[in-house]
Amino acid sequence: MSAADLLPLPPGLVAVTGDEGSGKTTLLRRLGEQPSALWLDLALPGQDDQTLPRVWAALQPRCPQWDASLQQRLVDALGLQPHLGKQLFMLSTGSRRKVAMVGLLAGLVVRHHPGAAGVVRQFLHDAADHASRTWVVADYEADARLPWRRTIALDKA
Repeated sequence: MSAADLLPLPPGLVAVTGDEGSGKTTLLRRLGEQPSALWLDLALPGQDDQTLPRVWAALQPRCPQWDASLQQRLVDALGLQPHLGKQLFMLSTGSRRKVAMVGLLAGLVVRHHPGAAGVVRQFLHDAADHASRTWVVADYEADARLPWRRTIALDKA
């Protein structure tokens, strides 16, 4: 299945589900090639020497609808305030993922593995009714607590 076969995607939440190796990441990368999409590797490779604000500042030009107030709310909710002056190499893997989450959610279209964080689930629930944004979330299964507009189930080839 190609990304073009799935377009246009409806506004709101779209789940891409499948087992390990089913092609979720490949599909997200292809969707991320669309002009209005943003793909971000949660490990933030090549940015070890950057501080959190610099990581987000580098993302903003790629996100014309960047929401600075949402960014600040996410920083607070995810407990990143004490880390703002640190370089990424000083953070744990989990904290690096939170940094990427803030960057994605403040201007997002594509996100891989939403995780169990209640703040992320609540954000996605609140974003589900957005009139013009599509939020594509890939995981093993669609979270039944979220109002998905579309579910794309991938089978392992």
